[in-house]
Amino acid sequence: MAQMNGKTAVVTGASTGIGRAIAQRFADDGARVYLTGRRLAELELAAKEIGPDAVAVQADVSKAEDLDRLFDVIRADGRVLDTVVANAGLGTLSRLEDATEEQFALTFNVNVLGSLMTVQKALPLLAPSATVILLSSSSTSLGGEGLGVYAASKAAIRSLGRTWAAELAPRGVRVNVITPGPVETPGIAGLAANLGQGTKEFHELLASELPLKRMGRPEEIAAMAAFLASDESSFATGAEFSVDGGQVQV
Repeated sequence: MAQMNGKTAVVTGASTGIGRAIAQRFADDGARVYLTGRRLAELELAAKEIGPDAVAVQADVSKAEDLDRLFDVIRADGRVLDTVVANAGLGTLSRLEDATEEQFALTFNVNVLGSLMTVQKALPLLAPSATVILLSSSSTSLGGEGLGVYAASKAAIRSLGRTWAAELAPRGVRVNVITPGPVETPGIAGLAANLGQGTKEFHELLASELPLKRMGRPEEIAAMAAFLASDESSFATGAEFSVDGGQVQV
């Protein structure tokens, strides 16, 4: 496909997992993609594997100076942005009685403030009819034990998507939210390890609770991102697109 030929995109948190798959899909569709991540070695490897149209810029989205450097690189390249994907995020398990100020601050600084600053600092570079894609989580609609702080941060992302869609509509910029369910990523593998379970067993447990009876693949989330970045979704803004195997909707 070539629906992004000549376009430029930013994908945060693109070293692995969903962000990595989105960056790959955009590059495959013809875009020049700027990838961010905190771990330089993984980030550079991802960019190398994606190909010559992938540019790695090490950045922690919770740090304003890192994002300034990212957008300075894009500006210096003479580019405007057609798509911004605020994907970078993290989460840890913590029940109410165990939650700490430090955990709350870390989660909200990366997931919420990081998304806000990413989109805010991208505004001067957004092309007419640009698209912004935010990543939420199916956990916002569930009461998963230990996921309170993480789910709250992702619910904030959904709320921001509505507001930004209204605020940016006069510019012709569309803002939408992708809400994945359980997807085979390093993050899920890390969660399994924290719970003392094997990755395969944990995947099977999660899949058993889904109508489709299987885990999602990062490429399936990337396919939705490609749709939202394209003119095929030109009348969609402020919306939430669940890609969760029916977890929440069924």
